[in-house]
Amino acid sequence: MSERTSERGTGPAAGSAVGRPTPLTNATHTQRPSGMPIHKYGRYEAVDIPDRTWPDNRVTQAPRWLSTDLRDGNQALIDPMSPARKREMFDLLVRMGYKEIEVGFPSSGETDFAFVRSIIEEGAVPEDVTISVLTQAREELIERTVQSLVGAHRATVHLYNATAPTFRRVVFRGTREQVRQIAVDGTRLVSEYAEKILGPETVFGYQYSPEIFTDTELDFALEVCEGVMDIWQPEEGREIILNLPATVERSTPSTHADRFEWMSRNLSRREYVCLSVHPHNDRGTAVAAAELALMAGADRIEGCLFGQGERTGNVDLVTLGMNLFSQGIDPQIDFSQIDEIRRTSEYCNQMEIHPRHPYAGDLVYTAFSGSHQDAIKKGFDAMEADAAAQGKTVDDIEWAVPYLPIDPKDVGRSYEAVIRVNSQSGKGGIAYVLKNDHKLDLPRRMQIEFSRIIQAKTDSEGGEVTPGAIWSIFQDEYLPNAEEPGARWGRIQLRSGQTTTEKDGTDTLTVEAVVDGVETALTGTGNGPISAFFSALAAVGVDARLLDYSEHTMSEGASAQAASYIECAIDGKVLWGIGIDANTTRASLKAVVSAVNRAPR
Repeated sequence: MSERTSERGTGPAAGSAVGRPTPLTNATHTQRPSGMPIHKYGRYEAVDIPDRTWPDNRVTQAPRWLSTDLRDGNQALIDPMSPARKREMFDLLVRMGYKEIEVGFPSSGETDFAFVRSIIEEGAVPEDVTISVLTQAREELIERTVQSLVGAHRATVHLYNATAPTFRRVVFRGTREQVRQIAVDGTRLVSEYAEKILGPETVFGYQYSPEIFTDTELDFALEVCEGVMDIWQPEEGREIILNLPATVERSTPSTHADRFEWMSRNLSRREYVCLSVHPHNDRGTAVAAAELALMAGADRIEGCLFGQGERTGNVDLVTLGMNLFSQGIDPQIDFSQIDEIRRTSEYCNQMEIHPRHPYAGDLVYTAFSGSHQDAIKKGFDAMEADAAAQGKTVDDIEWAVPYLPIDPKDVGRSYEAVIRVNSQSGKGGIAYVLKNDHKLDLPRRMQIEFSRIIQAKTDSEGGEVTPGAIWSIFQDEYLPNAEEPGARWGRIQLRSGQTTTEKDGTDTLTVEAVVDGVETALTGTGNGPISAFFSALAAVGVDARLLDYSEHTMSEGASAQAASYIECAIDGKVLWGIGIDANTTRASLKAVVSAVNRAPR
């Protein structure tokens, strides 16, 4: 035996099969140091709360919600909302059922001040909706803020100041007592100006935020909140909202929950406090942080639709509400028309919602995997069988379909096993319309190509794309009628074609066509009619190459039409064409002509 094979561990073990794969071990997966400057960053502070109770709690009812789309969300936009877009967003939030809406920062400039005045003076705020406005703790700003609320039915002033050590040291250069005094003095001024400026028609409330709560020492956050409450004097019928914002998300959701349980336990006058959670998503765990904070004692959640906000965004109110819905808990917010909500949000924010966004994205109820589609189909079949056995409808039994956490119909959607698109964004129901209304089963890549054409149409013309309009656009792009005035038939019109096959299997194709307005006979050879047609087209300067081909019949019977789809590279441009004819060969040639004629457009 050689030295190499006699070494321990290098040859096969006694009795083992030669060539057996080497088993994985822990050492196989040892990670190497990244080389990144980890010394620059400190760990978040853990909370000493060994008897924490929140892990055993469950959320069983909806919290109070506050939308800050018009304030925190708006200030994070590249192009802040115009008054018209702000009003559109406000009206949407009211329709959805939000009863607390932060509508702006009126002391920051005339635009926000004017918007707050407009919704009050125009009667846009229902009497059961409380509007909230933000201010810093400076007297002239507080006065201007309260002035913006004159005549409101229900209104809250939200005052904040940063309390974290870095801000005390770097920004304010003040002591803990000095920072506490900013909050106390600001609270006193809010109370005084509300008493002086607002009339009895306004139900007035107050909210305070120890900004950067996640980095503030818990004992100091408690001290500041207690000082604020000493001024406001919450009691029966006079609540105070204490908002503990994760201005920058710095810890795990579990530690965030610990901080909320600690504060909830230690606050005096807790029964008169609405404890509000305001997570941001810097670590990507804002939704979890909000849900765990509710388990730990929070009463209200502040966030934005679809997580709009600074940096990585505020917590997503849509996901939070739909998470409750998926567990059989009424979110008390209406998400039944999720596409309308999404479209309005995209219009107001001028930002697109990701196609994989939970509950609302274009693709979230679509399965591309064959095994997923099969499981979903079987799930629907089982639901129908179970409902029938119980003498109920499918809507009356518990939802249980694989891969679909909710019934898409409950948010205004339907399940389709092909590309999932939305008509308003130029991608709606395209494959469904063409297959179900016109028996055309487009290949996947052709679906993508045509959806971009629809998108361009809606971007330039606006409005909803109806099934009739989709078909009209499809015909104009792929199946134009050469006899119609203004038809864009392109370079080539196909008249007739004849194929002969030689003994060696080579096909010779002769085509009568109109090329650039001239009657022309084209001849080519190849290993099939399509290959021969490409050869014939080369004679008139068309450089075409076949990339993909599929076909199907459109109905049953001897007179059935065939649809052929051809993907070509034409002069370096990749395009699809379609041909429809009772003769499959002629349908294929029409598909080539369709792609060739589209190339110069």
